Amino acid sequence: MTRSAPQMLAALVSGAVFGLGLALSGMLDPARVQGFLDITGAWDPSLAFVLGGAVGVMFLGLRLIARFKRPAFDDRFHLPDNRVIDRRLVLGSALFGIGWGIGGFCPGPGIAGLSLGRIEPLLFVVFMLAGMILHDQVFLRRAGRGDNLTA
Repeated sequence: MTRSAPQMLAALVSGAVFGLGLALSGMLDPARVQGFLDITGAWDPSLAFVLGGAVGVMFLGLRLIARFKRPAFDDRFHLPDNRVIDRRLVLGSALFGIGWGIGGFCPGPGIAGLSLGRIEPLLFVVFMLAGMILHDQVFLRRAGRGDNLTA
């Protein structure tokens, strides 16, 4: 699927605003995430405020898009329609959470953290991409097709 110039510009601006928000909130520092998860030690509640703000913005955003027929730069909204909570979702979420707790990064802050020029976000992003490629290779081969990246 090819993207138009307005779609690419909107994605670039959205990503830049998101990365700036992560930087301003201090979420590019893995110690913040690990401090939030350390509930028996020096607990840092700042991530709870960032997450709360994100949930609030998303809540309002979902209410707003219900008023529009289509987005500004596409022919339809691309919202998830699968609401099934299965074993793969639970295991994947647990694996994501464990990795997030150990490394202190998730994809957004990891990619935004590349702008800091430090080795930690670079290693995270390299191994994240390797894990994505490995997942696709294993599960696409198992499913016997190459067109569905969520197989």
